[in-house]
Amino acid sequence: MRLRVGIDVGGTNTDAVLMSDRELVASFKTPTTEDVTSGVVTALGGVLGGAGGLGSGVAAVMIGTTHFTNAVVQRRDLAPTAILRLGLPATQSLPPMVDWPDDLREASGNHSYLAKGGLEFDGRPISPIDPAELRAIARDIAARGLENVAVSAVFSPIKPEAELDAIEILREVLPEARYTASCQIGRTGLLERENAAILNASLRVLGGRIVGAFRQALADFGLQAPLYFTQNDGTLMSAEYVERFPVLTIASGPTNSMRGAAFLSGLKEAIVVDIGGTTSDIGALHYGFPREASVAVEVGGVRTNFRMPDILSIGLGGGSVVSEQPFGIGPRSVGFRLSQEALVFGGRTLTATDLVVAGGLAAVGERERVRHLPADLVEKGLGWIQEHLSASVEKVLLSPEPIPVIVVGGGSILAKDAIAGLPVIRPAHYQVANAVGAAIAQVSGETDRVYALSDLPRERALEEARFLATQAAVDAGADPATVEIVDVEDVPLAYLPGNATRIRVKAVGEVQLA
Repeated sequence: MRLRVGIDVGGTNTDAVLMSDRELVASFKTPTTEDVTSGVVTALGGVLGGAGGLGSGVAAVMIGTTHFTNAVVQRRDLAPTAILRLGLPATQSLPPMVDWPDDLREASGNHSYLAKGGLEFDGRPISPIDPAELRAIARDIAARGLENVAVSAVFSPIKPEAELDAIEILREVLPEARYTASCQIGRTGLLERENAAILNASLRVLGGRIVGAFRQALADFGLQAPLYFTQNDGTLMSAEYVERFPVLTIASGPTNSMRGAAFLSGLKEAIVVDIGGTTSDIGALHYGFPREASVAVEVGGVRTNFRMPDILSIGLGGGSVVSEQPFGIGPRSVGFRLSQEALVFGGRTLTATDLVVAGGLAAVGERERVRHLPADLVEKGLGWIQEHLSASVEKVLLSPEPIPVIVVGGGSILAKDAIAGLPVIRPAHYQVANAVGAAIAQVSGETDRVYALSDLPRERALEEARFLATQAAVDAGADPATVEIVDVEDVPLAYLPGNATRIRVKAVGEVQLA
């Protein structure tokens, strides 16, 4: 019996499940704590305590955390970072962090450098790297006391050496610094890829601290199991990988729920509505995985282009505060204080949960505490909730063909039996679908490069891309024997010479357990 623990940290609750292969053995839900980590420890203890002493047989622990998302959104715990862009004499008109919010730019240090280097789309150098120039920049970085460095170069995904060689030169002066190469995170677009690299570099110190805290929590429970974290595309990466690339966990919460919804329902094509205490996240399943965004996605006000799910989030959840004058529900929420502040639990704040209980749609808390609510207010509120959920689902739909809607999450009591005219499915254990998604997650790898087919035949280019994606999955912790290619995109770029084409390949495999 191979046991896995899956934990997902939400804005309101932290959920944990214990899975035996593909069967749910135990689950536990606890309010998320302000420091997040102590809530995870409570959830871990709760699920192992409810499993009849099976904790010693746990083979792996998978965690989805909001630590890094919160750090970016709240502009805290970000380490001062230097960004070096290789591309002179090009790109001077748009310097690094040009499109960043002022407060986030200052929180990450606002230290940027431009140097020679970078590539044309076909791999030819824009200008050769100047080692003396890079050493001088490294000395200035050292003088400023910076220990986190992000390096980007024009079209570096084509030839990673454009950035990796520069990092080796910087190491001669800054051997102890933490380096992030943009080619290892983002896709082809320079500014978005560079932004992702800067965010990642500024999160590296926090990443080490958070991973260390979780490792200590496992040790305190006597667990020797390896630790994994869920990332933005619904797959896993090792704790060591998270320490290097913490930014890849930014959207792990919604993707955990979508993967859990697919597993619990057995559906691979559906709309998923994950209703929590603070927000509702709506997305589409494609082959059992979240549909990925095809355009740049903003993180904390910054455009990025690494793997992100195509998710629509609205400020509607079980803890959403109801305003009567003027009428509205959310986006303000009582969050993890729902069990203390909602009327049905003896609190003084009117929430969406109170409306649902007053309308007889759910049995939560004490209904007697909301019998005084005017019937027209309850009816208006329930109609408002249904209207906004339906409008959001319609925005996510890409086809007029009917498709099931899977509703999951602790706030699922807000949804009726149909949304936007589509049937609603609530699978067993829907309340902890997010933790289930973490527990059953696989490991993935991806490559996204532009090839000049005038120099390399298409089949050779595809073969190379498949190899790179497979290797990336193995590097992230996948069992090599289980890796398979699940997605291939081959898009000709007619506006570039040399019969150029952009090839993106994604590979997925089972996590390699001892």
